[in-house]
Amino acid sequence: MRLRLLLFLLPLYTVLVALAAQVRLSNPALFVACEATILASAVLTWRFYRGLVQPVRLIEAGTAALAAQDFNLKFVPVGQPELDRLIGVYNQMLDALRQERIGQHEQSVLLERLIGASPAGILLLDFDGNITSANAAAARAFGQPAAALRGQPVAALPPPWGPTLATLAAGEPATLRLPTGHTYRAAAAHFLDRGFQRRFVVLEELTQEILAQEKQAYEQLIRLMAHEVNNSIGAVNSLLGSFRHYAPQLAATDQPDFTQALEVSMARNTQLADFVAGYARLVRLPPPAPHPLDLHQLLRDLGHLLAAQSATQGVAWHWELASEGPLPIVADSQQLTQALLNVTKNALEAIGPGGGNVWVRTTAAPPTLTLENNGTPLTPAVSQRLFTPFFSTKRDGQGIGLLLVRDILRAHGFAFRLEMGANGRTAFSVRLTM
Repeated sequence: MRLRLLLFLLPLYTVLVALAAQVRLSNPALFVACEATILASAVLTWRFYRGLVQPVRLIEAGTAALAAQDFNLKFVPVGQPELDRLIGVYNQMLDALRQERIGQHEQSVLLERLIGASPAGILLLDFDGNITSANAAAARAFGQPAAALRGQPVAALPPPWGPTLATLAAGEPATLRLPTGHTYRAAAAHFLDRGFQRRFVVLEELTQEILAQEKQAYEQLIRLMAHEVNNSIGAVNSLLGSFRHYAPQLAATDQPDFTQALEVSMARNTQLADFVAGYARLVRLPPPAPHPLDLHQLLRDLGHLLAAQSATQGVAWHWELASEGPLPIVADSQQLTQALLNVTKNALEAIGPGGGNVWVRTTAAPPTLTLENNGTPLTPAVSQRLFTPFFSTKRDGQGIGLLLVRDILRAHGFAFRLEMGANGRTAFSVRLTM
């Protein structure tokens, strides 16, 4: 526009000057008047040109500032009413944009810090279901760094996470039990991004809450059951013991049956007392008393203890120890032995009488133990109920073996997992350090 205006004015003034020059000799007075008029017109044209170009320059500068997202550039009034109104509207718009941008930045920083500090895991997904952001709590839940989670499809997460989160509907939370004994509740919802819906997932750990509720419930049940059963068994066994004195008064042919019936009844009562005592030990589990011990020696003793049962079943033990020497750890030897004994007994029961294999593997840094067996594999339904009070896959199982293992290892601060490996073996692994 400026160029077109100059191309219009320059030829016009050239013609005017040329016409005025024609009367310079014939009419000097008219020449002077023409020159004065042309000069005054040029001054007015220059002022008009500046007044016309100044708003254009302001618009150019404002457009460049907006394109650079620089909301700090403001203009001062120039004394032209029309231009000053434009400058006032522009400055007011910049103030509003700057305040809105500052507010959005502050809210974004606050939201990021809240998400980062949240005890609940939070996953943000893109439109294709890939993870775009994960906070620290989510990284701990998955056992992976947050950077490694970014870009992964949520369906590709290890089970039970992937299959559950990929099909999780908004408003329909799901509960997941992990091979580590932890329990999570997952819930999905949506938010708007550029006018389209995106999903996010919230993972709330319920482990401590559920453990406290479970323990309170089964402690009350076990105490009541132990009190009633033990009182009854004591009185019944006392009466049965007294009946032995009446045996000589019976006919000789009846005495063996009578005595055998008493012995069977008392033995069955004793078995019932032992059965209840198993539950009572779970309730009265004392805090661990850690002390230095050799993990390799503990495992060898465990192998000797189960050697006879293993030979009867045809189970072969394979030892893959970190070294021939000791592997020092700090733990309560009695409680850790009980926990590992329960795990190995479960392995032998999973193998059954047809024979199989047990692998014992250790590493030194950090001290870890892995027990694998190729017995009956764990199904997804069973995996979700492991470490649940009184749940057992055995017909006569009490459902407290793995519960005792869980409580002992958690009291020590040892992380553990019980799951099906990629090789089809059932693997129990525990990291023997806090």
